[in-house]
Amino acid sequence: MVEKWMNRAATASESAISGKLGEECGVFGVSMAAKEAAGLTYNGLLALQHRGQEGAGIAVLYNNSIRCIKDVGLTSEVFSGERLSQLPPANLAIGHVRYSTTGGNCLENTQPIVKEYLKGRIAVAHNGNIVNGAEIKERLESRGCDFTATNDSEVIATLIAYEALRSENIEEAVVKAARRLRGAFSLVILSNQNKIIALRDGWGFRPLCLGRSAHGLAVASESCALDSAGFDFLRDVVPGEMVVIDGGQLSSSMVLKEKKQGLCIFEYVYFARPDSIIDGVSVYQARFQAGKVLAREYPVEADVVCGVPDSGLEAALGYAAASGIPCVSGFVKNRYIGRSFIFPSQTQREAAVRLKLNPLKANIKGKRVVLVDDSIVRGTTSARIIKSLRQAGVAEVHMRVSSPPFRHTCHFGTDIDDEANLIANQITVQELTKRIGADSLGFISVEGLKEACSGCQVDFCTGCFTGAYPMEVGNHTKDQFETC
Repeated sequence: MVEKWMNRAATASESAISGKLGEECGVFGVSMAAKEAAGLTYNGLLALQHRGQEGAGIAVLYNNSIRCIKDVGLTSEVFSGERLSQLPPANLAIGHVRYSTTGGNCLENTQPIVKEYLKGRIAVAHNGNIVNGAEIKERLESRGCDFTATNDSEVIATLIAYEALRSENIEEAVVKAARRLRGAFSLVILSNQNKIIALRDGWGFRPLCLGRSAHGLAVASESCALDSAGFDFLRDVVPGEMVVIDGGQLSSSMVLKEKKQGLCIFEYVYFARPDSIIDGVSVYQARFQAGKVLAREYPVEADVVCGVPDSGLEAALGYAAASGIPCVSGFVKNRYIGRSFIFPSQTQREAAVRLKLNPLKANIKGKRVVLVDDSIVRGTTSARIIKSLRQAGVAEVHMRVSSPPFRHTCHFGTDIDDEANLIANQITVQELTKRIGADSLGFISVEGLKEACSGCQVDFCTGCFTGAYPMEVGNHTKDQFETC
């Protein structure tokens, strides 16, 4: 199972249990004929909660002014009780859920980021990571711009506001700012000029899509959020495209060079919800096909196949379909554990996996089990899960992983540690097999994973597996904003 590497205070106890890698965030925006934008944005953020659990916020346009409520915590925590009703009724709203890959987890770093300038006010929600953010921030500071947060999203918002002072309209300012950015950015921007602007970088690193209903238009990181808010999926925002929603009307233009070479392939493996469609490919089908490829690349004689909840389940079904080995539920997942459990000792943390995932003995005792999970970074969580299976009486454990080994860090919004700390760079697969306690271990190949995701309208970034990034990253490190 993927390990979350950064030790965030707000989610440290949950990380000890789940060991999941974190992706930066999810964005949502809506333009409605009725003044229900805040409530629909809340629904959209709930559907995107898997993309970030450290902070949430909603900004609305009211009487030509932008009102914003945001805080650390889950969406339901930030907007518990009557807090959502404190936002005025509005036709336009944007929202954000955050996982902090740049900038510490604090109120100042939650989004949307609101910026004022001489001609107006904007709110910006950002998914991704800017490679040249530190350089841009330094130049803006030399021109008198102030910063209160420590993330690259504030750099983007400040740059747009700075360019707006020298532009005819907010669209021109967004284009000027975007052309100075290098890296990953899917943006949703609310302007007090009664507009919502959505923009995706030319590489297409992070997903962004459009939806329509009888009552309005919406933009979201994933199509599952459109479904939850009552919108029909319209299409993906094309890499390099800027979409403007003005007065309920949709217009678009290509404003950045369309490279289409950077979609994070791990969106299909783990980040996205299985009911989403990203750039023409069903996430569910991609995971199912990855399991089929795994069965072809690493066959084994076994009695049952089981997936590690949740993102290993679809790949397990695919493995079972291709191998003919029956797929069964191997675990019962506690979905109510929340973020409140604290485990001060290492022994308690090691036992905590049983609180989240408890083996279902009736299905696996005495069986040879193919265990399918989405990825391994350190192997500690995988070892705990396999140990729990041994204690439940399984005869053999053959682990299959639906992503290749992580060997390189990510500069575009995925929270992967330095290369020296990645287990795949420290020991061989055979040594890792022994360390986690498996009878055998197989990782899907890079080409096999690409095959599983075939049909995508954008080529993939596989830099975390291969070290071949779509763009030059220079001396940039992802830790440059890691302060608060």
